[in-house]
Amino acid sequence: MIVNESGGIPNRLFFRLFQTGNILQRQVQNEMGISAVQWAVLGALSREGLEEGTSFYQLKEYLYVSRQSLDGVLKRMERDGHVVRIEDPKDRRARLVKLTDQGREFWEQLQITIAEFYQQSLQGFSFDDGVSFLHLLKKLQHDMTEISLPSRNSGNQES
Repeated sequence: MIVNESGGIPNRLFFRLFQTGNILQRQVQNEMGISAVQWAVLGALSREGLEEGTSFYQLKEYLYVSRQSLDGVLKRMERDGHVVRIEDPKDRRARLVKLTDQGREFWEQLQITIAEFYQQSLQGFSFDDGVSFLHLLKKLQHDMTEISLPSRNSGNQES
């Protein structure tokens, strides 16, 4: 895709992504009473195979969030009794993040609301639209992880 001087389609696309992310955050907070990041953490930790927890680093990488953001969210979720940080049995210096029974129950109770949220959000999408959109988002995510811009300071170096 070629970018023209004013940014054109790419500029509009990334602005719409920005707006969509903000709408998602607002609507999740308003409709479910949790943040979008809390929703993502609950979903990530409820995946099969993570019953005993996962490392902070693996969770951070999976969600593509900053260390500071994830730590703040986990502190709130610990306070609410949804997650715990436990000693890693394989490495006593490391900690694992794990859903509590209360957190798993909370996640299960959210499933009907989440399904309705999805249904209303995607009501204008056909099945094929959804598959195509998912494919395009995955392509965009991949390409964005491969970005390597020249250093911002390279043009301002003094001799």
